[in-house]
Amino acid sequence: MCELLGMSANTPTDLCFSVTGLTRRGGGTGPHKDGWGVAFYEGKGLRLFHDVEPCATSPIAEFVGKLPIKSKTAICHIRQANVGNINLSNTHPFVRELWGRNWVFAHNGQIPNFTRRVGMYEAVGDTDSEELFCDIMNQVRQNLPRDAMPAQLTDTLVSLAQEYARQGVFNCLLSNGDWLFSFCSTKMASITRRAPFGPACLKDVEVNIDFAAETAPDDVVSIIATEPLTHDEDWDIYERGEWKLWQHGEVIAGGKTDVPVHAAEATMTAPAGMPVDAKA
Repeated sequence: MCELLGMSANTPTDLCFSVTGLTRRGGGTGPHKDGWGVAFYEGKGLRLFHDVEPCATSPIAEFVGKLPIKSKTAICHIRQANVGNINLSNTHPFVRELWGRNWVFAHNGQIPNFTRRVGMYEAVGDTDSEELFCDIMNQVRQNLPRDAMPAQLTDTLVSLAQEYARQGVFNCLLSNGDWLFSFCSTKMASITRRAPFGPACLKDVEVNIDFAAETAPDDVVSIIATEPLTHDEDWDIYERGEWKLWQHGEVIAGGKTDVPVHAAEATMTAPAGMPVDAKA
């Protein structure tokens, strides 16, 4: 099963601490060794890094983990895939342009035999995840106006997410740089850090940070991850079918929709070392 990491902040913030924790799960403390990627928004621009090497030992991941790229919105993904080729075209996050913005998507889960509807967006690789992203982009482009407000956009995204989650496991992060949409089919957690800031320690590696020394009093930084990255902070655990729309570090909309339990979930959550049939 892959893992997701997202950030929404009200001021440009580096993701070094969280990336350091997540990358240890890519072949170190976790089995997600089949590639990784991260996208940092800078205005409408995008810094994008992809690698097919395990991120726990990837020189590129080590470089990115030390690089203080500051962004208000970022999405990261580490991949575990027993089905589907291990190559750059199958490495998340995926990017497409719509209405003059870069839209970034990362998926955790599996939807067997998914077939996207006809539209201008097509997959480059051979994962169900990219097919899902293209379907989202086609549906948004075909059914919403260019100047769609967040409420209109959210209605469409939630409806699509529920549709996908009825077919399989669909945890996702999606952003156009202005907002960040998160949907939980099986597993997701989040934390919002604001004043008074305190210390934190990563779960997967002995790294500590004192956020009070790294932040300003008005900073608001929210981290969304498949599983909590620290062991000494109070993370909010999403419920099945829960979704949130983030902007500037705050939840500006949220809710919960009905999502069924799938037999495939038992396979996807198997202990390390057991086979996992996942294309994501």
